[in-house]
Amino acid sequence: MHPYVFELMSLMAIFSFAIVSPGADLAMVMRQSIVHGRRSAIITSFGIGSSLMFHVTYTILGLGLLISQSIYLFNIVKWCGVAYLVYIGIKALRAGKADLTVEGGADSAPVARHQSALRAFGLGFMANALNPKPVFFFLSIFSTVVSAHTPMAVKFGYGLVMATCLILWFVGVSLFMTTPRMRAAFGRASKWIDRTSGVVFIALGIKLATEKAA
Repeated sequence: MHPYVFELMSLMAIFSFAIVSPGADLAMVMRQSIVHGRRSAIITSFGIGSSLMFHVTYTILGLGLLISQSIYLFNIVKWCGVAYLVYIGIKALRAGKADLTVEGGADSAPVARHQSALRAFGLGFMANALNPKPVFFFLSIFSTVVSAHTPMAVKFGYGLVMATCLILWFVGVSLFMTTPRMRAAFGRASKWIDRTSGVVFIALGIKLATEKAA
């Protein structure tokens, strides 16, 4: 087996667990699906995947090591992430009942709130980019699994594969959460969904606030 293939398989074996684990990214995509619909949720998924490449890029270039070894830089990233999660949590709590009015009869699907593509993409990108935990995650797996002699282009290729898998996972979540049956069920509980997601985002922000640099 080619060593690059073995490295990629090792990376994906570890990364597969990180993909499906609950966190801010999953909560974001689920809320986007329920409140803003399939289009926004899929665009948000691409934002999260692009943010993963952002983390991979600075890790490969050595900035991840710098951040991991600097308490000052770590705290800057951490508190920006805390502020962002609490901000979107408060916005969700204050959103009130979603405007998911039914058009065209009782059997029609609810209509999602309109959201621009740029905002949908930005929500996904920022939620992931402002989380300092990927700094240590990618730094640790790249330093333990990937050889120091592996070319930088190959390392970027690993990152692209991981980003693609992450996007596909969240697109799958988006498609599932926006089926007519799921949208109808969640549309009836939109007010409580906003409140619950708001509490989840704030709780994730508080959890992030307690994180310490290793």
